[in-house]
Amino acid sequence: MSLLSLHHIALSFGGPALLEDVNFAIEDGERVCLVGRNGMGKSSLLKLIAGQLQADSGEVRRHEHLRLAELPQQIPEQLGGSVYDCVASGLGQVGELLKRYHQYSESLAHNANDATLASLERAQHELEALGGWEMTQRIETVISQLSLPADSRFESLSGGLKRRVLLAQALVQNPNLLLLDEPTNHLDIEAIEWLEQFLLNFNGSLLFITHDRAFLERLATRIIELDRGQLTSWPGDFATYQRRKAEALETEARHNALFDKKLAQEEAWIRQGIKARRTRNEGRVRALKQLREERRERRNLTGNAKLTMQDAARSGRLVVEAEAVSFSYQDTPVIKDFSTTILRGDKIGIIGPNGVGKTTLINLLLGKLQPTDGTLKLGSNIEIGYFDQHRSQIDPEKTVIDNLAEGRSEISINGKPRHVISYLQDFLFQPERARQPVKALSGGERNRLLLAKLFSKPCNTLVLDEPTNDLDMETLELLEERLMEFDGTLLLVSHDRAFINNVVTSTLVFEGDGRIGEYVGGYDDWLRQKPARATPASGKTKTQTANKSAPKAAAKKKLSYKDQRELEQLPALIERLETEQATLHTQMSDPAFYQQSSEAISATKMRLAEVVTELAATYERWETLEAAQ
Repeated sequence: MSLLSLHHIALSFGGPALLEDVNFAIEDGERVCLVGRNGMGKSSLLKLIAGQLQADSGEVRRHEHLRLAELPQQIPEQLGGSVYDCVASGLGQVGELLKRYHQYSESLAHNANDATLASLERAQHELEALGGWEMTQRIETVISQLSLPADSRFESLSGGLKRRVLLAQALVQNPNLLLLDEPTNHLDIEAIEWLEQFLLNFNGSLLFITHDRAFLERLATRIIELDRGQLTSWPGDFATYQRRKAEALETEARHNALFDKKLAQEEAWIRQGIKARRTRNEGRVRALKQLREERRERRNLTGNAKLTMQDAARSGRLVVEAEAVSFSYQDTPVIKDFSTTILRGDKIGIIGPNGVGKTTLINLLLGKLQPTDGTLKLGSNIEIGYFDQHRSQIDPEKTVIDNLAEGRSEISINGKPRHVISYLQDFLFQPERARQPVKALSGGERNRLLLAKLFSKPCNTLVLDEPTNDLDMETLELLEERLMEFDGTLLLVSHDRAFINNVVTSTLVFEGDGRIGEYVGGYDDWLRQKPARATPASGKTKTQTANKSAPKAAAKKKLSYKDQRELEQLPALIERLETEQATLHTQMSDPAFYQQSSEAISATKMRLAEVVTELAATYERWETLEAAQ
């Protein structure tokens, strides 16, 4: 069943058409990824499907049972209030009424008065008239499923939790088609993996845009590509898409070469003079005119960026040596007892949740911060190039040219003068675009400008803090190649797992409580090593296998009688708590539940929160005792 289909859609904003005679359909249960170069119109296509844009021509057909919701690329600046209110706002008028009812209920729980009670009763009658009680249960179910703090302020949440609230706002609409525009941007790896798992279990259809290759490979059942106004469907996985796309581009190049050769021959013929205009040759002249028109209308493939890194004098063999380094902010430990040696040519990935201290670690390793404890030694002749994820090195009010060249018409690249316009064209900035202010650029263009600025100066130590956000796949792959060829030292902070795997030779991983582990290889290599280090009791180590005669005193200590009894009783306790949780959810799903007194409603909600907390703690205790057996 097609939930939605596009028929002969055209869309243009004055320049080359973003969509040109596009046809597309998405079926029930599909997970479709939309790929394409930056600026090709992917977000515009999603807005057209969502009804926020009107096509110049063509038809959008929506199934009568289509329920569409979207997760926006950017977090709305105007969104505020409690998490419950933000989620409820996804339901429109009923959502606004539920927000008021929720606020009156919370007010009564803390300060009962006649005015608030009267307002609560009015809201209750309006909800009954609109059939809003079912929506209340849906909001609380979604908040519970996504483990959101219902009463926390949206403004105080981390970026990852804000994204989760926006997802809840979309899911509460009970969609069977969910639109996602760059859902992994600015999420850490843990949040990305949670989102992947959630979307794999989502019952509806997905249409999403992403440049995260690992995310795409795990989720997509079909890939569609928007290229030069045309939409092409590529069934299969990402590897199949890449192979078949390369074959299609090769075929296109051969066809264009043959066409151009024929056009050149006909142009040479027409220039021979009067005999080309004889009556018997008029058909050939008309054919030449048609060839010229076809060539004029051809839209060539957008070129790849040319990322050239400047040569710099080699640093000393030792770049950084840290021994038992610790760092604290106002007595709050961020890094504890960290030791490492970084040598020239090392390519190191830094992995950890948002806010854990990755930027602090970089500033320590670069000598911008002094350790609270321990010793830190920097090598000689270090020239640093820094890519800042917040783009603080770029002035949004200045033009692209002024940000790069600061008023000059030429810059020096590897000792040779280069016109700034020519250099920017290597990074896919056309002259008219290079003269525009940075604030008019897309996120991907701003990142390309920052790379152009970074590579315009020689360095032997590169620090890249989230360089992959908003870059299209072609530019990402080219950046990977240049970094692999770079013979200097690289410190990379990224949440792009494929990028880490392809570039780094070792990883520094924040493992909680300020501890940092060091592992050989990329992200997948860390995953393979992590279980053996985190849970050595899960199997015999090489040392244990080689030394079977080790004294029993060195073996793991057995559980005490009390702990053994507790372990035996925990499954029954977990079953009892899960039964109570299910009972409470059933009670709250009944419309009659919200016709009780506000005190009874608040008490039930409070008990549900207690059960959820107790259940999580019980599971954790069970896992601890199981591992200690």
